[in-house]
Amino acid sequence: MKKITILASVAAAFMFSFTVVDPGVYNLDKSHSSVGFTITHLSVSDIDGSFKTFEGKFTSSKEDFTDAVFEFTADVNSINTDNDKRDGHLKSPDFFDAAKFSTLTFKSKTVKKVSGNKYTIIGDMTMHGVTKLVSLDAVIRTGTNPMSKKTVVGVKVNGSVNRSTFGIGASMPGTMLSEDVIVRGSAEFSKD
Repeated sequence: MKKITILASVAAAFMFSFTVVDPGVYNLDKSHSSVGFTITHLSVSDIDGSFKTFEGKFTSSKEDFTDAVFEFTADVNSINTDNDKRDGHLKSPDFFDAAKFSTLTFKSKTVKKVSGNKYTIIGDMTMHGVTKLVSLDAVIRTGTNPMSKKTVVGVKVNGSVNRSTFGIGASMPGTMLSEDVIVRGSAEFSKD
């Protein structure tokens, strides 16, 4: 009898330990989100950067998010590496060419649950006028905002993109700047 009571308690705790997600459109809470990247300089030091201006949303009708469509845009002119001279160079035709290609976008094609709250998100990333399929590792968590009582969804992603395949920094050899750039994001979404 004791075993049955313990199992019932565990089952009840499990049932109420997650937040049910309503289907629909979830919008990005920019004040609790960030988008960044890391590139290696001269094979010895990592330089971090971010985009300060960005938008995002996702639509899902399933509680496990496997039908979700994530959409994201960033303003290339908002790139920030804490160095004005470097930021200006990154916006130039040597790199992003922000005057011609001012927007970076990502739109998911598939969301695959790996295990627990771990997922793989695959989609089209477009930057510098080039679109490539990119795979991102993701952790998706749900909760309830205690103030608004609204369901919130947190999404953390990271992955790697090859800058040369997007035509970014083509004149810079890999010994100067790593070909692979780590991309990462941490986002909080809620329904309005």
